[in-house]
Order: sequence, then C-alpha cells, then structure tokens
Amino acid sequence: MRHDYSESLLVHFRRVEALRAEALECKAIDLNARQLCDLELLMNRGLYPLSGYMGQTDYESVLARMRLADGTVWPIPICLDVTEAEAGRFIPGERVALNDQEGFLLAILTVEEIWKPDKAEESLAVYGTDDPAAHPEVMHLYDRAGNWYIGGRLEGVMLPIHYDFQHLRLSPSETVRAFTVNGWRRVLGFHTDGYLHCGHREMVIAAARETGSAIFMQPVADLSHPGNRNYYTQIRCYQVFTEKFPANMIKLGLTPYASRKAGPREALWQAIIRKNFGCSHFMVAEDHADPFAGGEGERVFYPRGAAQQMVAEYSTETGIAMVPQREMGYHQELRKYVKLEQFSHEKVETISSRELRRRLVCGEDIPVWFCYPEVVDQLQCSFPPRSKQGFTIFMTGLSGSGKSTIAKVLLVKFMEMCDRPVTLLDGDIVRRNLSSELSFSREHRNLNITRIGFVASEITKNGGIALCAPIAPYGESRQANRELISRYGGYIEVYVSTPLEVCEQRDRKGLYAKARAGKVKGVTGVNDPYIPPTNPELTIDTSKITPMEAVQEILLYLEEQGFII
Repeated sequence: MRHDYSESLLVHFRRVEALRAEALECKAIDLNARQLCDLELLMNRGLYPLSGYMGQTDYESVLARMRLADGTVWPIPICLDVTEAEAGRFIPGERVALNDQEGFLLAILTVEEIWKPDKAEESLAVYGTDDPAAHPEVMHLYDRAGNWYIGGRLEGVMLPIHYDFQHLRLSPSETVRAFTVNGWRRVLGFHTDGYLHCGHREMVIAAARETGSAIFMQPVADLSHPGNRNYYTQIRCYQVFTEKFPANMIKLGLTPYASRKAGPREALWQAIIRKNFGCSHFMVAEDHADPFAGGEGERVFYPRGAAQQMVAEYSTETGIAMVPQREMGYHQELRKYVKLEQFSHEKVETISSRELRRRLVCGEDIPVWFCYPEVVDQLQCSFPPRSKQGFTIFMTGLSGSGKSTIAKVLLVKFMEMCDRPVTLLDGDIVRRNLSSELSFSREHRNLNITRIGFVASEITKNGGIALCAPIAPYGESRQANRELISRYGGYIEVYVSTPLEVCEQRDRKGLYAKARAGKVKGVTGVNDPYIPPTNPELTIDTSKITPMEAVQEILLYLEEQGFII
C-alpha cells in the first residue's frame, strides 16, 4: 500500500460535501467499537505512516518480520475485518462508506484488496499462540473478528464524535504543537489503562528525572462507555493524579485505543504511536501489554522483560527511546517511596491496583501513603461495597438440569430480602420475548446468549440482580458475557452439571425423546455439543442435591464474597 505522509487523512472541508453526496450511492459498513478506535488513529495520523488499511502484502510482511513491505518497522496488522457475507458485497476498486454505530459517515474507503487470512498463522505471529483458551485476544480473533480482511486507502470526512472529556482528546498534531509551545523537546510517554496511586507518581517522576523529560500521560479511552460509570471515574482520577505533579511538567490526553494484549509486539506498537504524538521516550513495564498483567499472583503470558527488550532493540529505527518502568514501594522508616530493586521487600510496603479495588469493595481502609484521598473519594463512586453492587448469576447446563427451578427459587429468596431489584432471564422466556426470530444454529445460539448478557449487564450496572438460566452451550458467548458484565458488578457463573441421563429421565419437554427418534435436530447433548465451563464459580449437580440445597449453596457463596449480608 502506498503511504501518504500528509498531516491528516481528513480531507479539506470543501471536499467533505462531495464525499457525503458520494456516500449516499455507496455501500456502507457500520464499524464496531474496536474498528472505530483503529479508524480514528488512522485518520488523525496516530498510526503514521499508514494511510489506510493494510493490503495483503503489508499484512503478511508484518506477520513474518514486523515490517511493512517497504521495510518500515510495524508490529501489529491493521486491517478492516468483515464477515464472509460482507466481503462478498465488495470488489477491488469500489468505494465504501465507513460509518459509526449510529450511521454517521466518517470516511470513504477505496477497496484495494479483499482476502481471507489464516487466523492460526496470525495468532502465532502476533500473540505467540493459536490456542484461544490460552490468550483472550486469540479467542476474540477466532470468534468475534470477521473472517475476511479488506485493505485500501482512506479519505476521512470527520473523526468519530465524542462528547466526553473533549479537551483531553488531542490529535498528534495538537500534542506536538502543545509540546512546542511549552518548550518541551524531550517528552516521556506513559500509557496506562489502570488506576494510579502515589507510587505511580514517584515512578513517573523518577523516570522523567533520569531522562530529563516532561511527561505525556495518555490513558486509554475505554471502549465500553458511554454508560460505564467506572470509565468516567477513572478519567477524573487521572485528572486528580496529574494535579499532584509540579506545574508545566505533565500533560494529560486521551487516546482511542483498542488493545490487542500482544505483549512485546504491542509495546513496540504503542511506542511508535507515542512517537507520532511527539514523544521522545516511552516507559515500558516488564509485563507490558500482557493479557494477565495485574492479575493474581505472578502469572504472565510473555517472558518478563521481553517487551522492554523489543522496544529498546528497535529504538534507533523508531526514533523513540525505551525507559524501563521501575516498581516503587513505600519505605516506612524513611517515609518515602523507593525503588523495589534497591531495597529488600521486607523493608517496603506495596499495594497493587487489584488490592486497592478489593479494599474499596470490601470497605477496608486505604492508607494515605498509598492513594491520594481525593482519588479515593472518586473511586468510591464506582466501587461501592459489594453488598450494594449489582450482580449477575449466570446458570448454564443441559435442558432438564434444574437451572430454571434454581433460578425461580433464587428469585423468591432475593425478593424476600428486598434490598435490590431482581430480574429473571430464563432461557425459554428470553427465546419467546427477545430472540423469537433466531434459529438454533451455533451463530444464533451465541447471539441469543449475548443478548441475555447485554440485558443482564444493564441490570447489573444499575444495581440490580440478574438471574440468567439459558443452556448456553458454547464457551465464547459465555466468556463475552463475563467480560461485559464484570465491568459493572459481580458475575457468578454456576455450572449446573446434572448428567445427561438424568436430564433425559426428566425430559418434561420431550426434546430428548424426539431427538433420539430423529424427529428434532440441534438438541444440546444429543446431536449438538455442550462445552462445559472451564472455571465456574460454582458447580452444582441436582441429581445429588435438591433445588433448595442448591440455592443455599449459592447464597452461602454470595455471603462469603460480600454480595449479601
């Protein structure tokens, strides 16, 4: 693909009306949230030198050697993924309108290539594995991304519309201009998508002191808003955090960014993006862009330090220097933060961001040395105690396993408690009222489950209790629901593992008998598979316990976790 090195892919305002008129006659694609992030960075030149979506030659070169076909370092493929049906609508040379999710025109794409990629090859190259169970982004690539790619040049009509924190949404040209006005020639880029505390301030200032740099903190504009209260809380916390730095030392800006959690490759990609925003240095953690970074224990997918090594290795070509992120701890005797590498762990105290969140939801004390009181005040808006949060109980299992009965008993018990609104989303009820037009194909079954997940997420977000009891035979849609609902409150997956032979004996609907007789197809457990959950919060077999005993087990778990008191 030819690269255009102009400042922006947005056309002159005098051409906008011509493109809008042309778009009325074009076929169109409504982009999803991830695609909108990529498009915005393409158009504002955050992904310079790309002038559109990669063609197959560039794509294959990036996979094989982390370079575009012309030799430019580039580690992550940027292509427009579409379904097979969508790919069949277009031909090379055709002009296609790219719209946001409400149908507003953002750009015109001139299609240059359409091809079906080898996703296993892409997964191995970019993520280091082709196992969707081992890496969440591989699962996304296989199950949610389109199976065909489109490459081509872009003419931008307008950037995606954002109504939140508009003064922080700076383009590369705007940040470079701001750095110049401030007299900053050395700028340290700091990418973050987590909550920051006092130790992060000391870490960033220490790195800036070592490099003689000003600081550009550029957190991720989350894909899940509007409606995600946590997102707004997080940005307000960043604003408070930047106020704790000396004047004229730090600038805050938001970036639209769809993370791939690709470890070293993604760290290098982020470094290139920060270079395009005007940074001279980029801070990289040992576990940078690791899918399990910040989780429990020391588990990581990529070798520690590999991201730092890769960014440093290519620094001469990318033009941005790697600065290692050094973890800090609070030394009680010295009453200050120190680098952990210089002191034994016995002498310093640390609290992880995960531990901070746990203390918030459990109502425990947050030490002043760890987190600024103003930040804690903001966080308490998003992380009330679990006893006041909404949550979803998602029961999955074969037809006849006892899910619906357990859900109905739970409904009664929660109504008796009368502390939160409760909604029952039983599989049959949802099928009749929300998904009546869907078949029982794998695609439609997953769509039915994601619809249930969306409704449950809204209930959870607004402090209610959602009781879901579908069969939900496939792992991909269950995982999608977990990721969605967990943003807003509790998510408890209950695997009702009652054996098939017991379910068949119950067979109140006659489904199993009809399936065995060949009268009905697509019956889960007979002629359609059921993939059991790999790590549910609870497993219940109703062939061994009564519905009331099952409910008691669930209530005891909720009490232990603090959701009910």
